[in-house]
Amino acid sequence: MLGDYRIRGRRATEIAADVEQAVGAGALEPGTALPPLRDLAAELGVNPNTVAAAYRLLRDRGVIETAGRRGSRVRPRPALTSRDAARLVVPEGARNLADGNPDTALLPGLEHAVLEAAHAHAADPVMYGGPALDPRLRALAEASFTGDGIPAAPVGVASGSLDAIERIFLARLRPGDPVAVEDPGWGSLLDLLPALGLRVVPVAVDDEGPLPAEVARALAEGVRALVVTCRAQNPTGASVGAGRAAELRGLLAGHPGVLLVEDDHGHGIVDLPIHPLCAGPDGAPVTAAWAVVRSVAKSLGPDLRVAVFTGDPETVDRVKGRQRLGAGWVSHLLQRTVAALWAAEDTGPAARSYRDRRDGLLAELAARGVTGHGRSGLNVWIPVPDETVAVAGLLQRGWGVAAGARFRLGSAPGVRLTVSRLSAADLPRLAEDVAAVLSTRGGDVRGV
Repeated sequence: MLGDYRIRGRRATEIAADVEQAVGAGALEPGTALPPLRDLAAELGVNPNTVAAAYRLLRDRGVIETAGRRGSRVRPRPALTSRDAARLVVPEGARNLADGNPDTALLPGLEHAVLEAAHAHAADPVMYGGPALDPRLRALAEASFTGDGIPAAPVGVASGSLDAIERIFLARLRPGDPVAVEDPGWGSLLDLLPALGLRVVPVAVDDEGPLPAEVARALAEGVRALVVTCRAQNPTGASVGAGRAAELRGLLAGHPGVLLVEDDHGHGIVDLPIHPLCAGPDGAPVTAAWAVVRSVAKSLGPDLRVAVFTGDPETVDRVKGRQRLGAGWVSHLLQRTVAALWAAEDTGPAARSYRDRRDGLLAELAARGVTGHGRSGLNVWIPVPDETVAVAGLLQRGWGVAAGARFRLGSAPGVRLTVSRLSAADLPRLAEDVAAVLSTRGGDVRGV
């Protein structure tokens, strides 16, 4: 079961630390089954409850997963190893299409907004006991949410989308709860779930988001939460259309106890309308617990670590209460800067620019017999037979792309290309190189 390795420790914390260290060092490989509670307790000379507590700690840390009578085993990808740890190193001279960053030329200048925030701070400095959410940012967020058909509800602010989603999970879920997520999907989210001790349930997607049959299966299996990317899905570019949204709402209506989290990080860079799942045709919430998260990272800049969120009053109140006990609040200098930028933002040029680059690349690929996906956002997803071959072959031709393994659970292989560094003149050569790599049958890069 463990090979030559022997678990050590007398206390639950010592046993858990020993196993976690062994996993990190590679002494216990992913998938390794751990001894039954009573067997390990007898070997260590401790109470079985001590081992049970150690296994709970490891599960909550995302190091192991438990499956009832089938026992416990090291997770296939332990939470102590981030998917970004395998990020591609793009050599000098190659074009980096792997990092998922926006086009810096389309980001607004910060000088006036920062100066405006500084003047506001001088006139009304934020001190202990003040409101957590800047009033101007609150008003902009409320208008943005209700304008898109999202029910009027309390608003909060967090340090980016992932911070908001993590806080929402902690407010509503417990370690061991199953959560349905898109596959392929956002790698950071796929890392976060096991780190919180949550169980990942993959749901397949197409160009319009999660497949209804897959969501129905996950709901029937008893998932406690569903996470859906409204637009600009990472990595596939999927965008939930009106018909798909109606189907998914119908499924969720039959499971009102499921937490629905909608990630709209594409707000501001997409010219497709949002079709929220949280509200039915009458405007009433579909599930009892729900949240919609909007980040400014892609439209205003990744270093502006601000995301606004709204949701049912109980969820938002729990998040705010826990936030007060930790970080306290998100800096009002940042909030005021974001509010000034948001108020002046014209989203049209950026959305059109990304659309033109995506559509242009997809057209060039299609002309060469290559299928790609990229309905919205910054990325194009290309299914490939072998990711290693595709990544290596394109790197040889001067293009650094992201291997799909960073975004996949059980879905088919692919590579992600971020279009933000591409010009129209780049597209034919890139498409030609992709087609050449996928059709190669010999030489240094073996075709498939």
